[in-house]
Amino acid sequence: MLKKFNYLWVLVVATPLVACAGNPDSGQAQACRDGLSVAYDELDAAEAQGFGGGVDYTKAASLLAAAKIQAEFEKYPNCIDKVARARAYIVSSKGG
Repeated sequence: MLKKFNYLWVLVVATPLVACAGNPDSGQAQACRDGLSVAYDELDAAEAQGFGGGVDYTKAASLLAAAKIQAEFEKYPNCIDKVARARAYIVSSKGG
């Protein structure tokens, strides 16, 4: 009887925790994916306009690579932060 109770207890406690952990359908996950897509488009446009060799461009590219890794590990707040910082560097790389 005690074993059954322990298994039930683990199920009751662990199920909500698993459901909350890194839900790929969450708003943060979507914001991360959308941000990465937009930022990579902006990075490509900056490169096409001849701004691809600067320090700010390189920082932006590095941040986007790191954000992509954060997304893979479902660290969406970190991804969103890195995307925002990368986009600021992209604007800066174009002299804006």
